[in-house]
Amino acid sequence: MRTKGLLFQKGLTLIELMVALALGSLVAVSIIQALISNRLSDDLNKSIASAQENGRFIMTRIRNDVINGAYYNPLSAALNKDTDVIEEAAFLRTNFVPLPGAFVSRMALGAVEGNNGESDRLVVANQALRDCRGYKLGYDADEEFFVVNEFYLENNSLKCSGFDGRWLRGQKAPEGHNAHRSVTLMENVLDFQVMYGITRTNNANAPGSPVRYIDASELAAAFANDAYVVALKVAVVIKGDGDGFVVEPAEFKIFEEEKITAPDRGLYKAFQTTITLRNAYYFARGIQ
Repeated sequence: MRTKGLLFQKGLTLIELMVALALGSLVAVSIIQALISNRLSDDLNKSIASAQENGRFIMTRIRNDVINGAYYNPLSAALNKDTDVIEEAAFLRTNFVPLPGAFVSRMALGAVEGNNGESDRLVVANQALRDCRGYKLGYDADEEFFVVNEFYLENNSLKCSGFDGRWLRGQKAPEGHNAHRSVTLMENVLDFQVMYGITRTNNANAPGSPVRYIDASELAAAFANDAYVVALKVAVVIKGDGDGFVVEPAEFKIFEEEKITAPDRGLYKAFQTTITLRNAYYFARGIQ
C-alpha cells in the first residue's frame, strides 16, 4: 500500500504579520501627511494669490479715482456751466482735499484722521464725468461736473461715496444718486491709512514736489501756512480669500500709526502706493 506524500505549506508568522502591518501604517501615515501638507500649501498659495490680486486691484482703483484731484478746466466744452465756473474753479483748487466744514450740505464730509489707530477717511474732488461709484448724479452722459469722492473703511469693507460738489455747496437740489448710498470696493480690509504730501506755495525752493508727508489732523494748520497737497500715500491691509493660515496672527506697522495685529491667523498682506496728483503739482508750481 502506497502512502501519499503530505504537502506542507508555511504561512506568515504573527511577528511577520505585525511587522507588515506596522510598515503599512507608516506608509499610510506618510501619504496622509503629504496630502495634508499639500492641501495646506495649496490653501496658503490661494490666499497669497488672492491677497496679491485684491491688493493690486484696490490700489489701482483708488489711484484711478484720485489721481486727477484738483483738476478743473472752466474752458472745457464738456463741463456743465450752470454755475459760475470761474468761482467754482477757485473753490475746488483750494478745497480738492476738503476738510470737515467745507460743504454746507454735509458739514462732516472731509479728510479725517482715524482716532487711536482707526482707519482714515479720504476725500478728493475734481472735475469728472462720473463719481467713484460710476454715477452721473443727474448730469448728461457726456457732461463733466464737480465730483467729490469719499473713501472709508466700515465693518472691514472699503467703501466709496460720490457727491455732486454743487449740491454739497448748497447751489442745487440733489439729483440722481445723491442719497449718498455707498458702494463696497473691497471686503476683508483690516486697515486703511492715508498720508498727505505737501509743498509750500510761498517758498520758491519748493518746486511743487512734497517736502514732507503729514496726516489729516495736520492739514488745517498746513493749509493756514500756505501748504498745498501734491501727493498721497495710501496703504491698506487685506485678508486673502480661502482657508490659508499662518502660525501666528500677523502684525503690521503702517506709516506712523501704532502697530496693529490681525484678529485671526488668516493670511493678511499690506499694500502701499504713492500717488502724485499731477494737476495739484503743476498748479502749485504755477502759484509759487
